[in-house]
Amino acid sequence: MAKNNHNERPLRIFEEWCKGCGICIAFCPKGVLVQNHQGKAELVRLEDCIYCRLCELLCPDFAVTVRKKPEAKGSDGEEG
Repeated sequence: MAKNNHNERPLRIFEEWCKGCGICIAFCPKGVLVQNHQGKAELVRLEDCIYCRLCELLCPDFAVTVRKKPEAKGSDGEEG
């Protein structure tokens, strides 16, 4: 059985820490984050994320974490 751990996502928002200031949303160059109905940041377009880490670096509450960009399978240049 494959392990699907929320902690292993490349970009994570800790909703309980987010106060809804909108800084991460405003500075995201790709519009990956939006404000949800509770006024908190929500990830909506992970596939557009360029992993610049602006959201993580500018969040005053440390509610956003960005891990290394996941590598696409077969992108290591090896055949097969």
